[in-house]
Amino acid sequence: MNSTDTRPAAPPMSYVYAVGGAGNALDSALSGRTGAHGGSLRTVRAGELVALVSSVPHDAFGTEGLRAQMEDIKQLEVLARTHHSVVEAAYESATVLPMRLATVYLDDARVSEMLVERAVEFGDLLSRLEGRVELGVKVYADPREAASAVKAATAATAPGESAVTTPGRAYLRQRREQRRNHRDAYQAAGAVAAEVPARVGAMVRARLAHRPQQGDLAPGAGENIANDAYLVEATRVAEFHAALAGLADDVPGVRVEITGPWAPYSFATPPAEAAGGGDGSAGDGGRR
Repeated sequence: MNSTDTRPAAPPMSYVYAVGGAGNALDSALSGRTGAHGGSLRTVRAGELVALVSSVPHDAFGTEGLRAQMEDIKQLEVLARTHHSVVEAAYESATVLPMRLATVYLDDARVSEMLVERAVEFGDLLSRLEGRVELGVKVYADPREAASAVKAATAATAPGESAVTTPGRAYLRQRREQRRNHRDAYQAAGAVAAEVPARVGAMVRARLAHRPQQGDLAPGAGENIANDAYLVEATRVAEFHAALAGLADDVPGVRVEITGPWAPYSFATPPAEAAGGGDGSAGDGGRR
């Protein structure tokens, strides 16, 4: 078999990062920035909408190539970071509807068709997101920290603990305390999580509960028991933070983390799969 492949290379595909309203000058706002695989960013317009896109090689973003990227954690991380950096940069200049990671179409003509087909839906979503950002609130339970706090408090109030306790009794007492501390920490974290919507409800336009994060997606001590997203007016971000300040300061073993502001990924509803032959979406890349 001849090792030299003389077949012409397939034309590049169109990778879509976000959709916005025409006239928002996204071209000039992102001038000089590159997208996936180093492709220059541009816009594709159809009616009153524009899609922010870049060209990507067919061999890397066709069905087989895209599957390989999704299965390679390092390639996936690079793609996700590039995708989100483009969306965040765009959102600094205009309200845009973030598309899911790896939303790819065969060419710009297919992108235009998609914009026409989804014009009403996208227009409504852009109106809903105008002037708003996404904030995340995560609540963690850490039984070990709770146990350490209880132990320190007990030592401070009862320094003269009896030395006649047998090893067996000491072990059983320790096990009971561990179970109690574990239960109490999770109950306290649940109570704190329930308090969050009550404190911020007046300034929130929408709320979405995500699955709690685990493993590498949940860095830091404790277990993530609540992972909620909030759609908030951009002008009320400081007020949102102030409303939650000190919420868990006096609750041992409970931690509250506020993330953002972000472009409102959680409240956008992009196509589940690309129209007209594209390879579609492969998820949100694990940003939260």
